[in-house]
Amino acid sequence: MSMRTTSKSALFFAAAALVAAAAAPAGAADLGAHAHRDRHVLLISIDGLHAGDLATWTAEHPGSALAQLARRGTTYTNARSSEPSDSFPGIVALTTGGSPKTTGVYYDDSYDRTLSPAGSGCKTVGTEVVFDESVDRDATKLDAGGGIDPAKLPLDPRKGCTPVYPHSFLRTNTVFEVARSAGLTTAWADKHPAYDLLNGPSGRGVEDAFDPEIAATDGTVPGTIAYDALKVAGVRNQIDGRDHTGRKAQRVPAVFGLNFQAVSVAQKTAGYAAKGAFSPELGSALAATDAAIGGLTAELKAKGLDRRTEIVLSAKHGQSPVDRSERKIVDKKLLDSVVNGVRPGLLAQGTADDVALLWLTDGGQAQAVAAALRAHAAELNIDKVLVGPALLKQFGNPAKDARTPDVIVLPKPGTIYAKPTATKLAEHGGFTADDTHVALLVAGPGRDGERVTSRVETTQVAPTILQFLGLNPRALDAVRLEGTRVLPDAR
Repeated sequence: MSMRTTSKSALFFAAAALVAAAAAPAGAADLGAHAHRDRHVLLISIDGLHAGDLATWTAEHPGSALAQLARRGTTYTNARSSEPSDSFPGIVALTTGGSPKTTGVYYDDSYDRTLSPAGSGCKTVGTEVVFDESVDRDATKLDAGGGIDPAKLPLDPRKGCTPVYPHSFLRTNTVFEVARSAGLTTAWADKHPAYDLLNGPSGRGVEDAFDPEIAATDGTVPGTIAYDALKVAGVRNQIDGRDHTGRKAQRVPAVFGLNFQAVSVAQKTAGYAAKGAFSPELGSALAATDAAIGGLTAELKAKGLDRRTEIVLSAKHGQSPVDRSERKIVDKKLLDSVVNGVRPGLLAQGTADDVALLWLTDGGQAQAVAAALRAHAAELNIDKVLVGPALLKQFGNPAKDARTPDVIVLPKPGTIYAKPTATKLAEHGGFTADDTHVALLVAGPGRDGERVTSRVETTQVAPTILQFLGLNPRALDAVRLEGTRVLPDAR
């Protein structure tokens, strides 16, 4: 086993990949010219899994499935997820190669200044945009009562006041769309029907989608483990050459995968033990997730696919705080009152977890709002307020982009904006290390327990997936727009 850090050779591989990508044409006609139709990528997101969690688990359980993957893979010890670290921008980063500035996806609960509220007949413009269980036909059913209810979706007055589905909200294409345009099969399993998002602007990216509604579960760790098992069974069927139901024959997908929720639920409901050790509940969630992944890798081997499949394991987001002594609940209503104290009705939309994204009815008041927030920094436990040039640099100009927040509040680590009676021990969405320093492991043929210690971003997963499949990374819109590189040591 070789254990090494990024070296000149790693930098060479990264540079060579970038040059090759830049030289390759990006047109749709070229996408499938060199596609490796006998190769596969299994993408796994263990939501909430920190880089430190992966290191601890594999050290304490050397015989585990994750440890075995690490021994035949490359572990990126300094990987960072999206900012904000919400599930929606997190999965979008992994599958498009882009940040919210480019993709237009900031959160599963955001705002668009050009869309209209559901049921409004487009009589007003500017609306909260929510893509979670609230847009289901029936969120108490695993099948969401038949999926997304179009009557609950925002409306686009520029397109005949038609409903805006999640996939059409995304501004850039996905790895699933690129693979399908090359004639390859695709599949994905996630936690809400709103993950229609991953179909991308074409609406056709994911050929075999399976999105059972997590809100229909009991919210416990055992219940979530059972819920995750449903998606694992679907992926196992896909490995066996059938669709996720097991009823229909299909090619093994070129790019497919799923997310696991049990670790995230355990982090929120039970938290960590002292000094970041795993609590019994979190340990149970990790053990179940590890066993499930072990079952999938065994199935790949049984079907002779292990030598032709790259496994990419990461997390949409981390979870904060790991040290439960840092936890501090701050009443979200205080945020709202400070903003509206500048001028009544000024807050158009406030999305808050362990970050706060604020959209204003008058963007010209952003600096005044920032000043008011700083004046209440002690009560709100604020570390930093992003506004003006600091916000523009990372996210663009809210005066020109209908989705960019006017102000972003970054609280001190451990802060959660919620009701004072909230019992959750952790949350995500923020920019802290606990929120964003996530696990990233790529395992496949020809790897030997390598480590890359230089900083990488989860956006780099998307172009890496296409490179593995023999497709052009620059076929991804966000890769071209942001210059996203393939992961170092990806080959």
